[in-house]
Amino acid sequence: MLEIRLKKIQQFLYSHGTATVQELADHTGASVATIRRDLVKMEEDGLISRTYGGATLTSENGVEIAFQVREHQFLREKRAIAETAYSHLKSGMTVFLDAGTTVLQLARIIKMQPLPLIVITNGISVAQELIGVAEVKVMLLGGQIRPENLSNVGPYAERMLEHFWFDLLFLGTSAVRLEHGLFTLDAAEASLNYRMLERAGEKILLADSSKFNRSAPYRVAEISALDCIITDQHLPDELAKRIQDQRVRIERAPVASIDPL
Repeated sequence: MLEIRLKKIQQFLYSHGTATVQELADHTGASVATIRRDLVKMEEDGLISRTYGGATLTSENGVEIAFQVREHQFLREKRAIAETAYSHLKSGMTVFLDAGTTVLQLARIIKMQPLPLIVITNGISVAQELIGVAEVKVMLLGGQIRPENLSNVGPYAERMLEHFWFDLLFLGTSAVRLEHGLFTLDAAEASLNYRMLERAGEKILLADSSKFNRSAPYRVAEISALDCIITDQHLPDELAKRIQDQRVRIERAPVASIDPL
């Protein structure tokens, strides 16, 4: 019975990202007191993080939160990072936009403030945002669809990359660890991300500060493979300095003090 209930809690959090204790009690048919005990155990096992009055699913155990949920997490930070990233674009560039949720925010800015660009992407949502933008030519990599990230990955996608060179790569990530590099939750995505880095002139990581000092199973590359990391103003100074010691620029985007509409 306990195992079934814990599975129901995890599945609910997978779909919703966060939930209150009462919502989980209603979903499982258990009492509020029982759910609280369950959440303590799940946090000890590294499956969830408890919040005030509820819980959120952690991705550190290799289970990805649904794309639509992740898209709205740290949204102010992601929009601020995307605004800073947009300032790196110049007319006539060939740009690769990765399939991450922060990169998706950049695609939305390009849609609102179009430039003459060639955009290559493996992100289905990114391509959808830019369809019909007159000044932007969009190329979508083929391959196996990965529903968790709404992206195309695999050997066919990697083979297509061999035919491109892009001036600028905007890359997302699941986790950044100072001594070990960039990590993601899927082996095929890690392999494709590594190939992206090989085909780019300037390589820029878009990652909010929550991604740092986290864990994910599949390594993409070392931090020094990047030219620049655009993050938010909450990245600690000491961590920023240690990254810059690896000759990687840090740009910290100012985050609005009010929630976006």
